[in-house]
Amino acid sequence: MPRNRFAPDRGLTTRMVVTMFLIGLLYVVFVGVLLALLHGAWPMILLIAGGLFIAQFWFSDKIAAFSMGAREVTPEQAPELHGVVDRICALGDMPKPRVAIADSDVPNAFATGRNKNNTMVCATTGLLRRLEPDELEGVIAHEMSHVAHKDVAVMTIASFLGVLAGVMTRIALFGGFRRSRDPGGNALVVLIPLVSAVVYAISFLLTRMLSRYRELSADRSAALLTGRPSSLASALTKVSGQIAAIPTEDLRRSQPFNAFFFAPALSAGATASKLLSTHPTLERRLEQLGRITRELDRR
Repeated sequence: MPRNRFAPDRGLTTRMVVTMFLIGLLYVVFVGVLLALLHGAWPMILLIAGGLFIAQFWFSDKIAAFSMGAREVTPEQAPELHGVVDRICALGDMPKPRVAIADSDVPNAFATGRNKNNTMVCATTGLLRRLEPDELEGVIAHEMSHVAHKDVAVMTIASFLGVLAGVMTRIALFGGFRRSRDPGGNALVVLIPLVSAVVYAISFLLTRMLSRYRELSADRSAALLTGRPSSLASALTKVSGQIAAIPTEDLRRSQPFNAFFFAPALSAGATASKLLSTHPTLERRLEQLGRITRELDRR
């Protein structure tokens, strides 16, 4: 953990280490299975897998920012947002990240970046228009907590590895036995996609469990840092309520990035299994903030 004033979370650190270990082990086994089944395709498999992983690690922040329509803004262009980021950085004793705004009516925010040198915190125009200054401060503190705990980088890598299984399978299918007349080819056509699906499902569930816990951890750290859990609770309630009124088309464009958002972009009436959700329920988040409020009041 970096040295800063955000409340440390050993539970989060343990979960990140365990998640990355299990996913890494899973993909070592997966690559091993592909190599064993497709002897002639192993150079291509290793080259593509390694290249994709390196590209994702080094360019994940730029990919995420571009995909979500984030544009970096100066203090002159967004003085209120920069002022809030400056205050949180001073409270948390952290270097200031790049500040961006995404032109979207969906009220949300996210942080991205693999280290302190390329971190970006972004808020949507919909969020800036709807929140009061103290509520915005709570949201930005939440996102900066992700940076302080380094779970942004872990989630980026873990999420990418889930996609890698599908990519490698398509490469194997196309470059390996499709051009082979081996009678065993028909069995491989079924076996490799099946193994890939299992790998993807396990990695998906692991990242979802980590994602839900890291949101609770960020809420807790942000509330303790600002000393105003009620402001963060108000922002959560307001954002969750306003999202239900956003057009479905806008929500669908945002949903692929739910794991990185302050609150999930779910359409009105949509329900998601707790097992598959990227975020804990609003009730659970508010319950935790209520406990922190009571703890602070007793001090």
